[in-house]
Amino acid sequence: MAALRAVVSTGTGRTLLAAPKSVHTSRANMSFSSLSRGKKVALSTLGVLTAGGAGLALALQQSVKASDLELHPPSYPWSHGGMLSSLDHASVRRGYQVYKQVCSACHSMEYLAFRNLVGVSHTEAEVKVLAEEIEVVDGPDDTGEMFTPPRKALGLLPQTVRQRYIVNARHGGEDYVFSLLTGYCEPPGGVLVREGLYYNPYFPGQAIGMAPPIYNEILEFDDGTPATMSQVAKDVCTFLRWAAEPEHDQRKRMGLKLLMGTVILLPLAYYMKRHRWSVLKSRKIAYRPPK
Repeated sequence: MAALRAVVSTGTGRTLLAAPKSVHTSRANMSFSSLSRGKKVALSTLGVLTAGGAGLALALQQSVKASDLELHPPSYPWSHGGMLSSLDHASVRRGYQVYKQVCSACHSMEYLAFRNLVGVSHTEAEVKVLAEEIEVVDGPDDTGEMFTPPRKALGLLPQTVRQRYIVNARHGGEDYVFSLLTGYCEPPGGVLVREGLYYNPYFPGQAIGMAPPIYNEILEFDDGTPATMSQVAKDVCTFLRWAAEPEHDQRKRMGLKLLMGTVILLPLAYYMKRHRWSVLKSRKIAYRPPK
């Protein structure tokens, strides 16, 4: 019996040892190429219908947005629109003249001082003369009377309705402002505009309460430039761009310096990485214990 038990135990152990160590299971192949022809056609059709439905929904949404006949301003080739292009300072000077004689009655430049014009469009002496022309009532004084103090070149421009950041606040920037200023026209047939409003297709709702502010020969530029409507609108838009970003030219100048520095430093960094650091990075340090 003992011998029989030993034989059985030995055989059982050999059987267990001879059993496979891993169990292989079948994996489902779900690739597109393994599908039948009918399923491929069904999936392709579903994809086309989904993409077409998404495109149709987007087109319908855009048509609903444009159902009010609002025009989007075209893109104009502004001289300062380039990556490294600066503002036309002669245009900024003319634009300030337009703002002063036409726009300043209703609109103002918030946080913009006369001193900001120095070196941009005017000299310091010219800015002092401009500041002296502005009369602002102040007071009361010690006697309780209102008075008009002398205006200084360091003071802010007169404040009314604030429009300094108009080109940044509106979608389209200068393009929108230019199109709005030059886009007044008669309403098309079937479009009624209430009394006191003016039709402008670039304004949301097409009815704007501001009367047409500019027209041909509305003023005479000091440098003799013909004051056509498009020229006046272009100059005042350039001035508004400068008013919204007085650091415009300096920012682009700093970007140019950064690009020039990058051109110089990039090859140097490549040389250091390829010929200096790679040697240290790939070296092997072996420790040999003393015998």
